[in-house]
Amino acid sequence: MFADKTLTPRESVRLCALGMIADQPGTYADIARTIREFITRITGPSLDLLGSSMELLQVEGLVRSIPEDAPEDTAELEITDAGREELRRLLTANLRASSDLSKLVTALKFRFLHLLPAEDRRAQAELLLDARETELNRLLDMRRAHGDRGGPFAQWLAHEITEAERGQAWLEAFCDAIPEDDAA
Repeated sequence: MFADKTLTPRESVRLCALGMIADQPGTYADIARTIREFITRITGPSLDLLGSSMELLQVEGLVRSIPEDAPEDTAELEITDAGREELRRLLTANLRASSDLSKLVTALKFRFLHLLPAEDRRAQAELLLDARETELNRLLDMRRAHGDRGGPFAQWLAHEITEAERGQAWLEAFCDAIPEDDAA
């Protein structure tokens, strides 16, 4: 039987948490805030992704408080050896080619856009443009918040920003080319 070795949304949050803690230990509150901000900047707000608990990482022995007897609000979390193994497993998991439902919805909108009256075509094109602008703004915010570290993440982020800018320019031209009414 084929086993899908790609990450689930929950595992993606675990990867983010373990990576943040491995990169720079911090208090529970600081790590939780950083994870929430990072994920939101990439995906937008998502209860599905943000519902996971870091306490579970401690129960599973993947992170620990230092010092162990410190109150949760002052103790720093650090990754354990088991946590490093789990981080490696998550970082080396397969990727899905395209699991983003919004990509499918976008493709379907373009595929059948011609079936709508011009006014609705324009409204849908502007909605797609607004979504692209939101995506670009999220990426620019991510660069302001995390892009100063350089390396592969900064390179990937620069590529994503370039692609988002190109997509936005294409959508702007597409919107401009839609006639005002069906007679045109």
